[in-house]
Amino acid sequence: MQSSPQFRGRGPLRLKLPQWEQTMLLRGRRQDRSCLVDPILNEHCVDTAPAAPSAEPEALPESPLRLLSFNIQVGISTGAFREYLTNGWKHVLPHENRLKNLRSVSDVVQHYDVVALQEVDGGSLRSGFINQVEYLAESAEFPYWYAQTNRDLGPLAQHGNGLLTRIKPHALEDHKLPGAIPGRGAVFVRVPYAGDELVIVMLHLSLGERSRQKQLAYVAEQVAHERQVVVMGDLNMPLSKLLCESPLKNLNLRPAQHAQPTYPAWEPSKTLDHVLVSSELQVTQAQVLDDHISDHLPVAVEVTAKRPSLQ
Repeated sequence: MQSSPQFRGRGPLRLKLPQWEQTMLLRGRRQDRSCLVDPILNEHCVDTAPAAPSAEPEALPESPLRLLSFNIQVGISTGAFREYLTNGWKHVLPHENRLKNLRSVSDVVQHYDVVALQEVDGGSLRSGFINQVEYLAESAEFPYWYAQTNRDLGPLAQHGNGLLTRIKPHALEDHKLPGAIPGRGAVFVRVPYAGDELVIVMLHLSLGERSRQKQLAYVAEQVAHERQVVVMGDLNMPLSKLLCESPLKNLNLRPAQHAQPTYPAWEPSKTLDHVLVSSELQVTQAQVLDDHISDHLPVAVEVTAKRPSLQ
């Protein structure tokens, strides 16, 4: 399978999959919704990454794993609902504050091991033809990154999700989610953790209820037999519905944080951004960060593997 154009000339990192992962990949291909991709390797960042267990590409980290989910609104800061109208042109044209906002995002994400980004631009007119995921990986010194483009509008917009990770993935999968209107996706990344493997699903769900249910059903099917799972992102629905009225209700997932509102950032009243973890993981810290860079607030979670109880 050919790699995405963004990988050309970069010497992509090839990862060998165990047989059971190949089986999962083949199933995804039959569904025509997923494909195996390669993370971009920042070679100089591998050498300069902090000497912490979770930052070593080949390590099996046992210290707490720091996760962050952040909808960055393609580098646009919003302080009131009226700005969706008055600043709507910023979703089409470049503006001088976008790079400043990205630097602020970099200051936030640099403290985490794995970061899920939503509403990123992969390099178009509105972003000054800067791949925002690549920019953040470089500025925050993440050894591995991936930009998933879900709405390709050519030079006008390259809209999608992003992954930043300090841990070398075992495998990385790009999934196109079902829905009434195409343009939503999820990134599945498998990373070594505490002698086991952790599956992290990063996604941005649709605004429509019916499409969200289809998308969550697809995700639930993919992770139904996994042991250690994290689902994180802008899920566009309250926690109660997510856990009790969606296909995720049959999975062994629980919220990592209390239902703290994340939207709108200037006066939070809706809990739309979530991190869900399986019962094999222990949450040691969780909070919604008070960083008013986007129209969403970021969610930070720290997890560790549960230790077997002594009898």
